[in-house]
Amino acid sequence: MSTKKLTTDLKQKLIQQSLRRKYEKVDKEAGKPLKALTSSNIPEKFYRFDQHPGYKQVQIMEQGASMLKLESPYFRVHDELAGATTKISGREMINFASYNYLGLSGHKEVNNAAIEATQRYGTSVSASRIMAGERPIHGELESAIAKTYGVDDALVYVSGHATNVSTIGYLFNDKDLIIHDEYAHNSSIVGAQLSGAKRLSFSHNDMTTLEQLLAQHRHQFERVVVIVEGLYGMDGDYPDLPRLIELKKKFHCFLMVDEAHSFGVLGQTGKGLKEVYGTPGTDVDIWMGTLSKSLSGCGGFIAGEAALIDNLRYLSPGFLYSAGLPAPTAAAAIASLKIMESEPERITQLHNISTYFLEQAQLAGFNTGVSKGVAIIPVIIGSSVKTTRVAESLFQQGINVQSIVYPGVPENSARLRFFISCEHTQKQVDQTIEALKQLL
Repeated sequence: MSTKKLTTDLKQKLIQQSLRRKYEKVDKEAGKPLKALTSSNIPEKFYRFDQHPGYKQVQIMEQGASMLKLESPYFRVHDELAGATTKISGREMINFASYNYLGLSGHKEVNNAAIEATQRYGTSVSASRIMAGERPIHGELESAIAKTYGVDDALVYVSGHATNVSTIGYLFNDKDLIIHDEYAHNSSIVGAQLSGAKRLSFSHNDMTTLEQLLAQHRHQFERVVVIVEGLYGMDGDYPDLPRLIELKKKFHCFLMVDEAHSFGVLGQTGKGLKEVYGTPGTDVDIWMGTLSKSLSGCGGFIAGEAALIDNLRYLSPGFLYSAGLPAPTAAAAIASLKIMESEPERITQLHNISTYFLEQAQLAGFNTGVSKGVAIIPVIIGSSVKTTRVAESLFQQGINVQSIVYPGVPENSARLRFFISCEHTQKQVDQTIEALKQLL
């Protein structure tokens, strides 16, 4: 290795360490206990947004990018539809940074359904559904989701994140316990915090530890819920659903499965984690999903027994006090569900091209972690700086993929996260893997 290369690597390492220390300092400062305050000695950081710990972290990120001469990979402007390909600043790109798994966002039938709903119902419900009234399209979508899961009913919210926050935050309280996988999505964590319930996490997909936690703590609380995801968005793996169902029955607790990424993706016909294992939908108490991925809209849903849905419909704050889902969005989701049923080859192709990507990545010697090779495949590089540089180099070669770096993940597991669409081709995969070989 040349002296110049050693010097460059050392410089990057020093910069990285410096930035990490700054992050840690900001975090520690945010957690310091307050000293006695009077109206005359209140520090500026308590009434100025430019002194807010979050804003300081943003500045550190920007400073780090500038020191390393890296362009920001965030908030890039796509000129048109983002699917397997996209156009950014006039350049055609292979795109691995969108959740358009089944290629239904932009599909002619989906677009037409949204247009027809707009012409009939307008672009907004204009108030909460309990106040402004229902539209037939709301009931149609919720019935279709409930039928897909084989449960009594479903309820759609205007935000996927708010679906978890509002549902978990409302259903549980300070006499309850929430146990979640350590990789649970931020929305589940925020919902748990809002509820005031005791919160415990267990090692990722570790059913033995989960059982130990339930055995140790179940009797100390009123309601207990276990929260997992159907397909983990950072790693591309999924949990042992039959074992989870067994544990929830044994310990008389609720089971909630977040299918944001797995619905429309897992199973032969895209019906999610329950289809993978052949389990009835009624074996899970709370099914959650989003409309923004395979269903090509925006928002979220909860599916389950009638008592759960009626409870949420009348009292869940995120539904009760929020405007109803716009009719065009509901129509797009309904059309997407119909296409999923009539064109199962889309799911087959998604599985095939995802498997091909995973196999080629592993043959090339890349670390793909625990990914099952369905729609989400990480390439774990380790160094945040190196990962960011590789992502930028790929972008310059016409390949758009997001880097996930510290503090989003631990420093030793920084990665490129590839979202696969059924419309990606083997040629695009081969081009991407070859470019990665050259860079890694």
